[in-house]
Amino acid sequence: MDFNEFKYKISNLTNLELPGEEAQHKLAPVLRIKELEEISAAKSRTSNKAGVLAVFYPDPKDITHLVLILRKTYKGVHSNQVGFPGGRVELYDKNLKHTALRETEEEVGIPKENVKVVKKLTRLYIPPSNFWVHPYVGFVESTPSLVPQESEVEKILEVDVDHFLDDRNVITQRLSTSYAQNIEVPAFSLNGHVVWGATAMMLSEMKELLKQVL
Repeated sequence: MDFNEFKYKISNLTNLELPGEEAQHKLAPVLRIKELEEISAAKSRTSNKAGVLAVFYPDPKDITHLVLILRKTYKGVHSNQVGFPGGRVELYDKNLKHTALRETEEEVGIPKENVKVVKKLTRLYIPPSNFWVHPYVGFVESTPSLVPQESEVEKILEVDVDHFLDDRNVITQRLSTSYAQNIEVPAFSLNGHVVWGATAMMLSEMKELLKQVL
């Protein structure tokens, strides 16, 4: 999709109601849905917070792309998984949006002052890491110089928005996770990577919103 057309239409997101958990659950593993239903209010109140950003931009041919990252392999529940740039709230962050913008600049090199944020999506609780994740959607007007943060990011994925919106790229995959072995999960197939779990759930809500305006 041509970026100028995309930029004009994405501004309409501000007027839309969020699809919410119903959209998220379309790409949620069955076990995750059961887990979320059993989370106590007390536990969710004591959880950590994170901000992440779905940022769109034009490539050199003015085709609209989305930035995702492949995280490094490490001892943790999100090791070697595809996700949005973003991370934990720090004491010096003004708010969750600032967290998402700051972390995006650190992880992929897009200056926070260049990003226009157009929508906050539905927050999502991640039981394995005890985080409430707050996703934002934004764009930059020109092709960014993407630089992966050496300590956090294995690879930057530049996803064509038409590829993301294509329903044929919603798949079912059998895999082993940090909390279950050999389970079947709904996922996106993007740039040769299987994107599942919390990131797929947030992408599912964003996809429903984009299809209403594009």
